[in-house]
Amino acid sequence: MTATVTARTRLRSLPLAALGACLLSFASFWVAQRAAHVSMLDLSVYRAEGATALAGGDLYAMRATSANLPMTYPPFAALVFTPLTLVGIPEMRALATLGNLLLLVALAHLSLRLVAPDGTAAPRRGGAFPTRPGAALWTAAVLVWCEPVWQTFRYGQINLLVAAAVLWDLTRRADSRWTGIGIGLATAVKLTPGLFVVLLLAVGVVRARSDGWAPWRNEWLWRGTRAVAAFSVVTVASALVLPYDSRRFWTEMIFETGRVGRTEETANQSLSGVLARLLHTTDPGAWWVVAALLVGGAGLAVAVLAALRGDRAVAVVACAVTALLVSPISWSHHWVWCVPALTLLAARVRPVWTAAAALVFGSFALWWVPHAPAPVRLELHQNGWQMLLSGLYTLLGIALLGAFAAWVVRAGAGGSAAGRPAPDGLRPSRTSRSA
Repeated sequence: MTATVTARTRLRSLPLAALGACLLSFASFWVAQRAAHVSMLDLSVYRAEGATALAGGDLYAMRATSANLPMTYPPFAALVFTPLTLVGIPEMRALATLGNLLLLVALAHLSLRLVAPDGTAAPRRGGAFPTRPGAALWTAAVLVWCEPVWQTFRYGQINLLVAAAVLWDLTRRADSRWTGIGIGLATAVKLTPGLFVVLLLAVGVVRARSDGWAPWRNEWLWRGTRAVAAFSVVTVASALVLPYDSRRFWTEMIFETGRVGRTEETANQSLSGVLARLLHTTDPGAWWVVAALLVGGAGLAVAVLAALRGDRAVAVVACAVTALLVSPISWSHHWVWCVPALTLLAARVRPVWTAAAALVFGSFALWWVPHAPAPVRLELHQNGWQMLLSGLYTLLGIALLGAFAAWVVRAGAGGSAAGRPAPDGLRPSRTSRSA
């Protein structure tokens, strides 16, 4: 009798509604992707990179797919992609889609953990949603339809894997033996997560100067040191396996940003892309350098101050947004960081502002403007409204950094950590607790 009651209790506790909604949304998404005849072009490039590494070919002379795409990642990525050669292309695409769906749920779960202070949720209208059973499933069911996520699936990209690895690392307990490993490995595959290493070391050094140089008691310095160690180990190992390719990447390819794509493309949602379209040029040059230095310095400062004042969620999202803004190329699918960003906004601000930010990512508005693949350059002839629409992610990113800066300043003025009143228009709802 007791066993029967226990079984019934466990069955009732299962988030069946959330699971059903998530499966229905994912199934609809899968059908929509097939109907759109998605190419999963980047996934085919990854497979070619893995095959080239196994064959001992020249990784950075390789071209793949009908688009003649080169390899742009460090050599370690090619080694990571070698298992893709073990299955056929249809099976690879199906497994990649399924894997990305699972990674989206994982990213949603980690985002909810990130915004829940000390493992508990901040009460909002509707209750403590982040810790409710099935919260990650509901979140994933909705956010799978955002443009960055759609494009990640469309191209078969690894953005969800990279973001999940970083958040997995930053939401682990400070005494975990694995802290820092996720960020280090993510940086070895794709360089942009390296800004998180800078954040960890910067916060760690500031704390060490005030608390004493004891790395084992300094969580941030410990994570940063391990991240550097993980990155170094796999990078050196890759150099031993692929010496020629490693030398070429770290001395030549890393500086050739043109290999990634055209700066002025609408899909480029970084400062360089917006400036290129604004100035009607293929190379914004010094304008981008100045803007990147200013925004990069300000964004990293906001992230460091937020971390020092105990607001890890703001620190992480601010760092991610800063990396996306200052990167020479940040394709729209790189903005899968909208998942933790929207989760943070939902926990901190009025619903109308969260909805507005979600509309930016869910409207696909940046594709409402004239755009075309090379050699046509329609983006260089956009008018004011078109440039506004094609820069929505960048503008929202700058607005988020401004809001985060105001939060951090008010938190410091109030003498508390996270969750102080936000700036006008982005003020947390009255029912929310400080986070």
